[in-house]
Amino acid sequence: MKDKLVYDLINKERDRQRKGLELIPSENYVSRDVLEALGSVFTNKYSEGYPGKRYYGGQENTDRVESLAIDRAKKLFKADHANVQPHSGAPANIAVYQAWLEPGDTVMAMKLDQGGHLTHGQPITSSAKLYNFVRYGMKDVETGEIDYRQMREIALKTRPKIILAGFSGYPRKLDYQKFADIGNEVGALLMADMAHIAGLIAAGVAENPFDYGFHVITSTTHKTLRGPRGGIILTKGKVSNPLRPVEKTIQNIPTLIDREVFPGFQGGPHENTIAAKAVAFYEAMQPSFKDYAIQILKNSKKLAEQLMNNGFKLITNGTDNHLIQIDMVSSFKIDGRMAQEVLDKIDLSTNCNAIPFDQLPPYRPSGLRLGTPAITTRGLKEDDMTKIATWMKEAITNRDNSSKLANLKTEVNSFCSTFPLPSD
Repeated sequence: MKDKLVYDLINKERDRQRKGLELIPSENYVSRDVLEALGSVFTNKYSEGYPGKRYYGGQENTDRVESLAIDRAKKLFKADHANVQPHSGAPANIAVYQAWLEPGDTVMAMKLDQGGHLTHGQPITSSAKLYNFVRYGMKDVETGEIDYRQMREIALKTRPKIILAGFSGYPRKLDYQKFADIGNEVGALLMADMAHIAGLIAAGVAENPFDYGFHVITSTTHKTLRGPRGGIILTKGKVSNPLRPVEKTIQNIPTLIDREVFPGFQGGPHENTIAAKAVAFYEAMQPSFKDYAIQILKNSKKLAEQLMNNGFKLITNGTDNHLIQIDMVSSFKIDGRMAQEVLDKIDLSTNCNAIPFDQLPPYRPSGLRLGTPAITTRGLKEDDMTKIATWMKEAITNRDNSSKLANLKTEVNSFCSTFPLPSD
């Protein structure tokens, strides 16, 4: 590479990833094959439209690679239709909102501080300025049980057009049947944001919302799915292409969403990313991927157990999926931002996060969020979770001891040298 500054930064980032552990639940390491597809000549091609219906010539290969990604996504998630063009999870969610809602319509989604995502109606987002979001949350923070009775009462009162099941920081399972029962009672579109657990669903180790009558699933393609950074939208039903305007019916939702992604919301798709998505879907279809997903859950449960043994107070007192939320204020009298910065000093990457009923501001919240997808990709097993929990405890309790932190960093770096990146 002639640009020595960028080349140097790429090498430094590769070195950082090799020497440390990514414990952020929304991050992962992709394979060399995914990286090669992402950096391929497909980046040169403009492909506005969809396979067989493009606005530019020379599309024989882009049509094939996008169709391949679509077919693989449909097979992985038992969908009738897939749109693989969203640039990330946020545009995927927004496309569904715009396809189904009118300004001012109501959406029911999880509260942000109890595990929801910014795109689920956080007031600072554009979606919250267009639509009316009402909230559901936990009945018991100690167990993580959702208050489905209150959720039904709110739904009957507000009649939401969409009921959204999904999360960014919730460590337990959702009861999709109860979501479906409430949604069907009020006539809402059933939407699941599975960005965090898509890989677990694809592997068959987490429940698929389509099995409970959901109409739409959105997701990112990184995180547990271990692909490039991007988004997908999956639906039941087939796309139609009538010459007249399409009515807003459940049967037409695939068409409505496709039209909202392009030309409604995005321009030309990133075909290099779509090629990388196709590779990731192929990898997720292999038997070894199920073994990987099972290990994610084993590691997560073990890490949660070991953290609690080391004095960390976990939200819901454990986990059913790949992620863990820690109340750092209750645990060690420090906020999540400080904990994140301390752990960065020993090359353990985590992220601060709001916890239920958090009294601290969003940029310096009480919680710390971590997970096991990336470290499981590196090859770590249950016994290694004990090391991580111990390092975290020692770093937090010795946060003012620079010599101790330096020694811990050396231990982490030495440990990581035996677990190469999958792209090495």
